[in-house]
Amino acid sequence: MKMSRREMLGRSSLLVGALGVGIPAPGALAQDDGRKLKVVVAGAHPDDPETGCGGTIARYTGLGHEVTILYLTRGEAGIPGKTHAEAARIRTAEAEKACAILKAKPLFAGQIDGDSFVNNARYAEFRKLLDAEQPDIVFTQWPVDSHRDHRATSLLTYDAWLNGGKQFDLYYYEVDAGEQTQNFHPTSYVDIDATLEIKRDACFAHQSQLPATTFWPLHSKMQEFRGIECGVKNAEAFIAEAQNRELGAPVKA
Repeated sequence: MKMSRREMLGRSSLLVGALGVGIPAPGALAQDDGRKLKVVVAGAHPDDPETGCGGTIARYTGLGHEVTILYLTRGEAGIPGKTHAEAARIRTAEAEKACAILKAKPLFAGQIDGDSFVNNARYAEFRKLLDAEQPDIVFTQWPVDSHRDHRATSLLTYDAWLNGGKQFDLYYYEVDAGEQTQNFHPTSYVDIDATLEIKRDACFAHQSQLPATTFWPLHSKMQEFRGIECGVKNAEAFIAEAQNRELGAPVKA
C-alpha cells in the first residue's frame, strides 16, 4: 500500500531523528514511492541562500528533491560604481549560475536591494509567491540581523507561514554570523562535508562580491565551528520554528 505524502514525510522525520545529523532518510523514502519534497530557500540578495545553506540545498537536490531559491531582490545596490540596473543584470546572472550549480530553480520577488518594504501589500505578494510553490519546507534568514533586507526577508517569510496556516516547516539560517546575523543559537544542523565543494562553487559564482576576500573566509570558519558543535567536519546550522509540524525536514532538532 502506498503511503500518503504526509505519512511519508512523518516517517522521514522519525528516521532523521534516529540518524542524527544528515539527510539520507527522506531520499531513501522518496526512491521507494517516487515522492519528492518541495523546498524553498528565501534570501534577501543573490549569495545569501548560497552562503547560509548552500551545502544543505545541494544535499536536497542530490537526493532528487526540488529546491527553489527565492531572492527578495536582485542585488541592485551591491556593486560599487554600477547603476542599479547594471548591478541587477550582473547579479541576476550570477544567481542563475549559482542555482544551476546547486540544481535549484531561481525565483525573484521584485523588491529593491537597500529599499525593501514590509507592509500589507508586500506581505500579500510574498505569500502569493510561496503559496504557488506549495513547499513542504522553507528556510529563511534569521530576523535579528544588521541588514534591513535580511530582516525584511525573515518577516515576510514568517508572515506567509503564520497566516497561511503553518502549512510548511520553517527553519532560519545564518549569514556572516557576528557581523550580520546576531544572537543565533542553533537547534538543528546538517553535515555538509559531502557537498562542501558544490557550495563553494555556488558561492564563487558571485564574482562581483569578491567571495575569496569577503564572505567565503568567514563562512568557512562558521561551517567548521558548527561542525565542531555537532561532531562533524563541516555543518550548516539552523533554528527550527517551535510550532513546526515536523513534516520531514532533513535536519535534527
